[in-house]
Amino acid sequence: MHCPNCKSERLKVVDSRPADNMIRRRRECEDCGQRFTTFERVEEMPLLVIKRDETRELFNRDKIITGIVRSARKRPVSSEDIEKVVANVERNIRQLEKKEIEADIIGELVMTELSKLDDITYVRFASVYRSFKDVSELEDLLKNITKKSK
Repeated sequence: MHCPNCKSERLKVVDSRPADNMIRRRRECEDCGQRFTTFERVEEMPLLVIKRDETRELFNRDKIITGIVRSARKRPVSSEDIEKVVANVERNIRQLEKKEIEADIIGELVMTELSKLDDITYVRFASVYRSFKDVSELEDLLKNITKKSK
């Protein structure tokens, strides 16, 4: 690891603490005095996602983030909220202790988390994820949301 300021390798850890499946470390360069934060994630076993067409690919949390960011456009959803949703989804997936998981399960977990966060973001995500065939399917989803909120 190198200092982002002077590229020195002489660094010391000032503070270390756990943070959402990661370790947060404050570091200080012994040459220039620059302080910066690093995050370390425990390397976990590779997880394969089984897509609808039966192909498999490595689990990629960035894909979930991208989908949520698109759904949350112009909504009061912070990047911290999105990170919490993704962390909860990933934690739930890992707790299943499977080497392979269906994409549908991941999508349902994301929708469950989004329904707690913001109804509009949830509906936007669901409309793309479930690829509704007609308006009546969307109406059913909206009826369920309004029932829950009453």
